[in-house]
Amino acid sequence: MLAKVYVTLKNGVLDPQGKAILGSLHAMDFQSARDVRVGKYLEIEVNGTDPELVRSEVAEMAKKLLANTVIENYRIELVNG
Repeated sequence: MLAKVYVTLKNGVLDPQGKAILGSLHAMDFQSARDVRVGKYLEIEVNGTDPELVRSEVAEMAKKLLANTVIENYRIELVNG
């Protein structure tokens, strides 16, 4: 099973990388960009067929390694494959 994990900064956490990208977009004349938040996207192939067990295991991975839960949120999508 494929687990897609999206890690994003929590609201209110400063995002200097996002601000730098926004500045560059404006410099390139993409004035419609209002804000940029940078995150991480991970794909993890996981052994297992029970979606609830796989989701629980991947959530543990996210809490222990993939995300800093003090400043980041994470979201998991499972894809059978």
